[in-house]
Amino acid sequence: MSVLIAIPARYASTRYPGKPLVSLRGPDGEKTLIRRSWEAATGVAGVDRVVVATDDDRIRAHAEGFGAEVVMTSSDARNGTERCAEVVEKLPGFDIVVNLQGDAPLTPAWFVEDLVAGLRADPGADIATPVLRCDGRAHSSFLADRRAGRVGGTTAVFGAWMRALYFSKEVIPYTGKTYGDDEPTPVFHHVGVYAYRPAALSAYPGWQVGPLETLEGLEQLRFLENGRQVLCVEVEARGRQFWELNNPEDVPRIEAMLAGA
Repeated sequence: MSVLIAIPARYASTRYPGKPLVSLRGPDGEKTLIRRSWEAATGVAGVDRVVVATDDDRIRAHAEGFGAEVVMTSSDARNGTERCAEVVEKLPGFDIVVNLQGDAPLTPAWFVEDLVAGLRADPGADIATPVLRCDGRAHSSFLADRRAGRVGGTTAVFGAWMRALYFSKEVIPYTGKTYGDDEPTPVFHHVGVYAYRPAALSAYPGWQVGPLETLEGLEQLRFLENGRQVLCVEVEARGRQFWELNNPEDVPRIEAMLAGA
């Protein structure tokens, strides 16, 4: 089954304008967020093609400058999934399309490899996405961000056969407990990567934005609100820390994680 990775990137982020071009320091020097995300994508085994999907000429010029293939998409795309749907229209013929969001440069290659394997093995799923069990340290960070009025990440709950029940920017399920730094918790961090079957991805832009997607601002809820089967694939950190760049405050946190990678 052929696999395409699309990296949606837009300049006009509501929470962090210009985010794809923000520089992040690491052991290999300073590189932009979009470049680090592209390098993460090119390190995934079994992928046939990697493209950056954007509507912004600044991002296009920068990405082409470091060797990325760029697909220009419209400014009408309301989220990364709609942008990936445009990519499929321009680059048909792939069996699985992976959305590796441009704000997740710490995504380990095996997260994506496990995700693709999970979707291949489950013909009843329309879309697959990884979840990572939080330890006490990550759980505390999520709660601290919410107390400060920030969204530090998204959590997921799922039921039988690992089918998603809900995703939220709140920390769910509520536990009312305090955990040790390395203690496992029943809270799962939703990792912002998706693997779609092309038919489900192509249908997505035609669905109305529902109330849950509107309230949470989470694009994957549109699949649930339209009765599609979302497979949650549990992945292992293997000692690596994972975080998305959602707010300016996340820059030093991610740089520290890059230094320890």
